[in-house]
Order: sequence, then structure tokens, then C-alpha cells
Amino acid sequence: MSTRFDTLPNRRAIIDRREMADALAALAAERDASAMRQQATPLLRAALDAGRAEIAGRLAAQPTRGNEAAAAYAFLTDQLLRLIFDFTTQRLYPLNNPTAAERLTLMAVGGYGRGEMALYSDVDITFITPWKQTAWAEQVIESMLYTLWDLGLKIGHSSRSLDELVRMAKADLTIRTAQLEGRFVWGDERLYDEASRRFDREVMAGTARTFVIEKLAERDARHKRMGDSRYVVEPNLKEGKGGLRDLHTLFWIGKYVHRVRSTADLVHKKLLSPTELRRFQRAENFLWAVRCHLHLIAGRAEDRLTFDVQREVAERMRYAARPGRSAVERFMQHYFLTAKQVGDLTGVFLAHLDEEFARRGRRFGLPKLKRKPRNLEGFIFDRGRLTTPADDFFREDPARLLEMFAVADRHGLEIHPAAMRQATRDVRLIDHRVRRDPRANAFFLEVLTSPRDPESALRWMNEAGIFGRFVPDFGRVVAQMQFDMYHHYTVDEHSIRAIGLLAQIEKGELEGDHPLATDIFRRIISRRVLYAAVLLHDIAKGRGGDHSILGAEVAEKLCPRFGMTPAETETVAWLVRYHLLMSATAFKRDLSDFKTILDFAEKVQSPERLRLLLILTVVDIRAVGPGVWNGWKRQLLADLYEAAEEVLRLGHKQKGRRERIDAKQADLRTVLGWPDDGFEALIRRLPESYWVSEAGDILERNARLIAATDGAGKQLAITAHADRERGATLVTIYAADHPGLFYRIAGAIHLAGGSIIDARIHTTRDGMAVDNLLVQDPFGQPFDDPDRLQRLRVTIEDALANRNRMADRLAAKPLPRTRAEAFEIEPNVLVDNKASNRYTVVEVNARDRPALLNSLAQALFQSKVTIHSAHIATYGERAVDVFYFTDLIGDKVTNATRLKALERRLLDAAAGETIERAAA
Repeated sequence: MSTRFDTLPNRRAIIDRREMADALAALAAERDASAMRQQATPLLRAALDAGRAEIAGRLAAQPTRGNEAAAAYAFLTDQLLRLIFDFTTQRLYPLNNPTAAERLTLMAVGGYGRGEMALYSDVDITFITPWKQTAWAEQVIESMLYTLWDLGLKIGHSSRSLDELVRMAKADLTIRTAQLEGRFVWGDERLYDEASRRFDREVMAGTARTFVIEKLAERDARHKRMGDSRYVVEPNLKEGKGGLRDLHTLFWIGKYVHRVRSTADLVHKKLLSPTELRRFQRAENFLWAVRCHLHLIAGRAEDRLTFDVQREVAERMRYAARPGRSAVERFMQHYFLTAKQVGDLTGVFLAHLDEEFARRGRRFGLPKLKRKPRNLEGFIFDRGRLTTPADDFFREDPARLLEMFAVADRHGLEIHPAAMRQATRDVRLIDHRVRRDPRANAFFLEVLTSPRDPESALRWMNEAGIFGRFVPDFGRVVAQMQFDMYHHYTVDEHSIRAIGLLAQIEKGELEGDHPLATDIFRRIISRRVLYAAVLLHDIAKGRGGDHSILGAEVAEKLCPRFGMTPAETETVAWLVRYHLLMSATAFKRDLSDFKTILDFAEKVQSPERLRLLLILTVVDIRAVGPGVWNGWKRQLLADLYEAAEEVLRLGHKQKGRRERIDAKQADLRTVLGWPDDGFEALIRRLPESYWVSEAGDILERNARLIAATDGAGKQLAITAHADRERGATLVTIYAADHPGLFYRIAGAIHLAGGSIIDARIHTTRDGMAVDNLLVQDPFGQPFDDPDRLQRLRVTIEDALANRNRMADRLAAKPLPRTRAEAFEIEPNVLVDNKASNRYTVVEVNARDRPALLNSLAQALFQSKVTIHSAHIATYGERAVDVFYFTDLIGDKVTNATRLKALERRLLDAAAGETIERAAA
């Protein structure tokens, strides 16, 4: 039996193999092996269920003992397999005089071979025969597999002769790795010993370097597949970066190269120090605890730590809330810090591999060398990487801990893992004296504002723990997640990624995605200000207050320390304080309402701040995660920038607005080529707000649609076409205006599988509605398939003609996105009569769900108001829908009683009560 199980307490409470063997021996003999197997299955299943329950109970009582739970389930599996093996070979297919060929060994491989399993992990086994499989062995293997399948176990199995085992291990890295973990379970032990000797002699001998190269390449490919960051907020704790598989890879390499039998042996081989071994074991224990809890919650094998289970895992592991941070956020921070430790240990291993396998003047696996740079400030050049000349190099001058990253960035060098290990060890040398040292701060600012690759340097600094130690405010957000579906990364990872995007925009590498930001960067005067603001914009998250206000206070304290002037400090603090202003204005307000632009410009006050704020906003949104940035957001931000820049340049006058309308009308006149009287009639029909809010291409499409529909004598026209530039499908409805038109359209678009991201609603002076809507599919992409576009048009037309009971169809449509139910969002309605001179503005915050917009628009219809525009923003699970409306005669709604009733209806709609009542 594996020594891994020797320390398990009270193993017989998990399963008593002797008692079970007696129970199986007492079963009545049957001629038919299948019938006997069916008798045994209930006994074995009861033992499996009882064993799992015992392990689950122990984990509930001691929720952080992950290694023990993983070993306990492997032990339970061992005992069941031994029972099944004996029952099959002794009762079902007994052999009185077995030949030399009729020998059989059962070997555990993979994680099971290592003696680690979560409660619903796959059972990976290999049956070994000395030569070609005999009829008896085939019967035994088939019967055992049927029994295991009857127990509901997921089996990964193979059956091989000794020659086949060696041949396949040589040919396939996955098989070789699984075989590396091979462990005897039951059967002919001499046969297992022979397999082990041949594997060692014929497969492993002389192939260590190749195995390491292939294993590291496999690890890199896996990381890339999983998002290539250990800070994704829904991590895969087995396959993801910093997860269990990374720890396994280290052990596999140690086992293959140095024949170690346990993680403790890694210290004897000097692959880890005793301190690093303890970190390895703590990380492994924590990850196994999380994985076992995850399996119990899911009732099946599950390795993704998704939002809907994170809270329950945190509760099971007894995390408690603290001011500004929930229990689940504290649990996830522990997870990410553990993943970071796994990354540190990986670096240590790579350093040792480098020393062991690198040839003279050549790095392991990376043959290309840079020329040795001059003036390395006392650091040395080792096979293409920067390292230190002595073990006490940092102790002599702790500011060198910052200088190392500045020098590495200056010369485009990687930092040697040994130097990183040394820096991690000496990080406590950074104290108040070092933080106040002008040299140390100058090095830090040089890295932060580097024109080369500040993202990589800052990430190295963060990995070594130096970043958080030198800037303790940043240390507070290291590995800190935000429990929502909008942010894809931890706060520190988000901030560092934003710096990387900023550097790419400055170098012109993202001009295709961000032409405006790239252009105005060339006019930025306060470059250092921008880099500091991007770094600090989220630094106060998790403190229990408005992170923008608290972050501005942190900036006012830190920037002078970094060596920035009072003027620079003031601008950084302002940018941090208002870093959400531009996106909130662009995505939640009507940019055709001139007061929106005036209010925004009044806060910004200067063209330089406007330029800085635009670029900060762009990188902040892009760094949230993949798929968050799109063409529509780019256009809205550009529209707001251009309108505000015009106000700041011309003064707070509407002169520019009239000029813009005239320019749009003149361009449209040229494009259409209509007679003057026809074009003038079009201008007279449409209100001024229409000309301000719509882009030139949409004006042209609308004009041609209106002319064609009127010319045909029709009262309704619906068009839909995919707009790749805006990242959505533009749906235009031209119809006779009537109350409730918009909520019917919104419901129909939901029924067709679409989601409205923006709506501009216009009424001509002769009572026709011209509604332009941007619609996306459930994956945030435009509808582009002709059949889907036709379905969209037909569904809207049916809804407007009232051809079916839309309320019933909406109520019957299933509500997906169950992960959003993991979040508690209290609906909130904010009514604002100051945001616009012409309209009442209402903002609704609610948990996002299908048909939410339809419910809110219906509530406004019931409140007898006219919607003029709707602006829909989603932030993960949170929806923020803003409506500009008037009463039925075109005035603002100011009556307090009426506003209170409207607020109540919207709150009910946000909570999902509108559709339920309609369906009832």
C-alpha cells in the first residue's frame, strides 16, 4: 500500500475491505458470471457511497485539509478495485493452474497513480499482461470494467502488454507522463516490478532533456488555451495557469530527471529549499481542498471555479467578510495569491533546469543570445539574462531591488529566475526608508513610464512581491478580485494590462482599433501623468467606499513620493477621481442633448484633461477583458470627445451644434442627389435632435427608407443589416407612432434572440416614428445570417400588428444566464430632472436578464410617458438602462406623486414582476 495513505486517520471508517470481502464471499454462487456481478454491484455501490459520505463529512469538519481528502478518495478507490479484482478473479473467472501468460496486474496511473483524487475524479487505470492478452485476461478486464461502470465511475483505462507499454510510452508524451505516475494497486506484483524496470531502462534513460522541453511546451500551450493568465476571475483550478497541473508538472520534471518519489525529495535534490517546499505543500493542500469542495457542490467532476459556486466554496471553507470585502472576495484573493506562489515555484524550477541542462553560453531551450550590454550598473549578464553578482547584492543597497527592473527594461533583458528568487527572498528589505528614497522612486517611475515594455517590467516586479511592498496601496489590491461578471481579471492584473495597452497605443500598435486615441496621444503634454493615472485608477478598490474618491486621495499622497510635480499630482488625482466620467456619460446619456455635453465639459474644463481622460477610458475598458470593447463604444466615446472638444474650444455656446447640423444636411443632400423641394420637405419633417444624434450613414439609410415607404403608400417598414463597424445590427423601424410602440419592439427583438444595446427614437412632425436600434446576438455579435435577419424583421412586424400574445410568449421563453443569479443586485431607480433641459431622465440599475428592456419600456408606457431615447449598458450581470422621456404633451414630468408611481412601476419591472403579472 502506498505510504501516502499511511497517515490517513481511521481508514476503516472510509471502507473496511475485510468486512466487504466477507460480504462478497457470502454471495450465492451463480453459474452466470453476469448474474453474480449484479449481486455484488449494490454492495460495492453502498461502500462507495458510504466512503464518499465519510470523506465529505471529514472535509466539512476540517474544510482546509485538501491533501487528506484527495488521499482518502484514492484510498477508497484502491480498496474497491482490490475487492473487484479479487471477486472477479476468484469467484467469476477462477483459474486453478494459471500459465505464465495468465498473469495480470492492475496499475493506477495519472492523478490516481499519484494517490490524489477529488470525489468525482476519473479513475485512470492500466491492466498489464506479460505478453499478448489471453482469453482469461480479456474476460477479467471486461467484467471489471462493467462493474466499475455500473458503480457510476468514469474510467480511463488501457490494457497493454509489457512491450506495448514501452512502445506507446516512447511514442506519446501523455501516455509517458501517466505511466510516470504508475503505482501498483493489485494483482501480480512481480509483473508490475518488471514494467517499472523496463519503463525506467527503456523509456526514461537518456531522455530527460527532451521530456522537460516537451513538458514545458505542453504547459505553455495549456496556459494559452486557458487565457494565459493566472488572474482570470473564473479560473480553472486544475488546468489554468497557477493551478494543480502546474504543480504536477514540476513534480513530473523532478521525478523524470532526478527519480524523486515524493515532493519532500525535491529538497534533497536541491530543486526546492525547505521554505519553498512548505509553500509547495500549502499551495497543493489549498488547491485540493477547493477542488474537493467543488466536486461535492457540483455532484460531478468540475474544475471551473465559476461565479455561481465561488460563494458556496467560500462558505464551506469558512471565509468571513471584512470591511469593504465580502467573504467570497477574500476567498478568491487567497486563491490568486496561491496561484501566484505556484508561478514563483515554477520560476525556481526553471532556474535549476537552466543550470542543469544549459550548454556553455546557451540558455536551456532558447538558443538565441543577445550581445552583452554595456553599463549594467553592477548587475551581470548570464546567458542572455540579467542577474546579480553576489548573494548579498540587494542587502548592500535595497534600492537595487527597483533598479534591477529599470536596468532590465532599459536593455530589453529578461531577469534570471535566480535573481527573481533572490529578490523575492529579500523583498522585506523594502521599508519606509527605501520607499522615501528618491533613487528608488526614480527607478520605479522610469519603469512605469518606459517607452519600451512597461507591462512586462511591472509584471515581473509584481511577481517578485516588490511592487506591492514598494507601493503598499497597490499591495492591497494584489490578487483582489471583484465579484461580478464584468471584470475578467484581478485588480492588479487589470491595472498592469491597462499600462501595456497604453504603451501599445503610444507606439501606434493599436491604431486600427483606436485611431482617435493614437492620434491625440501625439498631442499629450503630460505623458507621465497619464501613465501614473492608469496605474492608480483602481488602487482604492475594496476599501468600502467610492474607489474613485479614495483613489484620488491615494494619488495625492503617492505622486509627490514618486517625484512628480504639484501640477502633475493634481492632474493625476483628478483623472483618478473622474476616470469613470467619460464612459458613464457616453454609454448612459443622450449625446444629442446639448446639456449632456455642457455638463461633461464643465467637469473636464481643459482640452489636455479631455485628451488624457479619453485615453484612460479606452485602456480601462479594453483591460477589463476580451469582448468588452467594441465599435459602438469607440463611436460613442469619439462622439463625446469631439462634442466636448468643440465646447472647450468655442466656449459654452451652441454655435457648433447648428454648424454640425448644417454640415450633416449638406453632406446628405449631396449623397442623395434629390431635388431641392423633396430634400427640404425631409428636413422640415424631422426634429433638430434627429440631425444631431444620427451619423451620416444612418441619415442616408433612413432617408431612402422613408422615401421608398411613402412612395409605395405603406405605413410600416423594417430594415436590418449587420454593421461591423459598430459591432451590432442596425434595425430601423419606420411606422405610425403610437403609445407602447417601443416596448413591443423591445419584446419582439428579445423573442428573436436579440439584445438592444442602444435605441434612438424619433417622431416626425407628421406623426411617424423613426426608430434606430443597435441589436446584438446572445454572444455580443451582430446578426448577419440572412435567415436570422429575416426572422428579426418578421417578429417585429408580428408584434406591431399584434398577431400573437407577446406577453405569453415572453413568459414562456426560458431565462438563460443562470450564473447571473449568483449575484445579489438590488434594483435601483434614479430620476433626474436636471440632466436635460427638455427631458426627464431616469436611470434603472438591475440584474441583467432577457426581456428586461421590454419590461421597463412597458412600465413607462403604463406611466403614460413618451420615450425619446434609450441607452442600454451592461456590466456583466448588471444592466444600466437610461431613458429620456416626456409626458404625452412633450413636457418634463415634475409632479412628485406621478414620479413616485413611475419609480414604483420601474422597480417592479426591474425585479421581473411585470411579465409575471401579464402572464397571469
